Amino acid sequence: MKANAKKSDISRKQILARSIPAFFLHYLILLAIILVFMIYYDPRDWMTYVQKNLNVLFYMIVCIFLLFIAIYGYYFSERRETLVSFKKITAIFFLLDVCVMASCFLGQAIHIYARPVALIALLAMALFSKREAILWNFMFAILIFIIDTYTNYDPAESAIGMYSENSMYSSLIVAVSSGMIAIFIAAKIKTRVSIVLLGIPITLPILAVILLLEMGQNGFFFEDLLVLAGYGFIGGISSTVFFLALLPVFESVFNILTVFRVRELTSPDAKLMAKLKAEAPGTFNHSMVVAQIVEMCAASLNENVELARAAALYHDMGKLSKPEYFTENQNGYNVHDELAPELSADIIRAHAREGYELILAHHLPQIFADVAVQHHGTLPIKYFYYKAKRMTDGEINIEDFSYSGPKPTTKVAAIVMIADAAEAASRTLVDRSIANVERVVREIIEERIDLDQFSDCDITMRELDVIRKTIVFSLTGVYHHRITYPPIKFGREDRKESKKQS
Repeated sequence: MKANAKKSDISRKQILARSIPAFFLHYLILLAIILVFMIYYDPRDWMTYVQKNLNVLFYMIVCIFLLFIAIYGYYFSERRETLVSFKKITAIFFLLDVCVMASCFLGQAIHIYARPVALIALLAMALFSKREAILWNFMFAILIFIIDTYTNYDPAESAIGMYSENSMYSSLIVAVSSGMIAIFIAAKIKTRVSIVLLGIPITLPILAVILLLEMGQNGFFFEDLLVLAGYGFIGGISSTVFFLALLPVFESVFNILTVFRVRELTSPDAKLMAKLKAEAPGTFNHSMVVAQIVEMCAASLNENVELARAAALYHDMGKLSKPEYFTENQNGYNVHDELAPELSADIIRAHAREGYELILAHHLPQIFADVAVQHHGTLPIKYFYYKAKRMTDGEINIEDFSYSGPKPTTKVAAIVMIADAAEAASRTLVDRSIANVERVVREIIEERIDLDQFSDCDITMRELDVIRKTIVFSLTGVYHHRITYPPIKFGREDRKESKKQS
């Protein structure tokens, strides 16, 4: 069985209507940036250059327009969901604009080899994906080459340093090769500090180009090559420095979840995590175990492991509103003993919605909020439903004792739903043998299938079976059997006596 995934109601015509104006707007913004730098390059005679080279500039405008068409074609065929969101489109082109401005400014102010040519590759890799990073690396290299070739930019008039006639032409291969090295190495880096060291391998292709293309130039000596190599080193290091400075800006402004931000948000010192640990320690420990289980399940299904673990850690944040009303935070006294079951159900049910609102109020990623509100779906709160049935002879509406949903819409939310219930149920078991844990987990999954909880997410029966096996393995590891220690107490005198006998 495969659950029916929700399809977007937005038609191809609507996507075109939304995205083409956005692309055209950013195309005009990029042309405006280029014009600003043409004025910056030559404040006095830029107008003269424009008048004398209208055909060249028109050719440049057309070339850039063709690049934009190629970019649009990629997103329309491969990542159409990006085109639906103006915010996502803006994030992509804001990235391009910033990298163009940084390269143009440093190329003129210092030297053409000092440009942070790998910056766009690093940012696209962290913010989007490896495939998009490769695309934008090539597009950026071509774009910079077009700007260098068809505007009034003159490397010979850089504020500092020497100029070689090959510098402009070598910038294309430098940008492509440095960016590709950055992409493939950065894919394995998980901490911001390690990024700084990435500047060294980024510099290597720049130094190779300088050595191969400049050493044969007339009038160039070894000292000159060392100077150019210094500019190349600046280019490599500036890529990582700008990356570290700009990444938090993109993460914050566009609320993009990178691997670096995930690690920061899942730290026990993160604001909400620290609050959960202090005010609801039982829920905090429960969330830690659930996150461990979800991490293993996500890995078995080839889902984003770090994202799944982070979402699991935040799934019960709504309990911060009334932590004492949840059993894992109680110390012998149950508040619900004095409440009507209807009121108790309302309080328990509210934590899903309150978690959603709390997460968004702290400007955390949408996926955290979605998992928080979806991890109980529309399941009944059975304990209080049966309590209400025992207290009345009338009919009880099960809907009054059920979560309001929505049901899980992603595999991660479905995994969290199962893992959350399985961890809670396994704590109540006296016999935590593999067979007993397996029986409980199987019943949890079957119940959710019967209640149609997976109808809105793209998950198969095979994947549910993988999840079941993974959770059983994980839970029997967490709550494994321990030997019973003999009731013997050793004191200091016993230790001394034992030494004498030996």
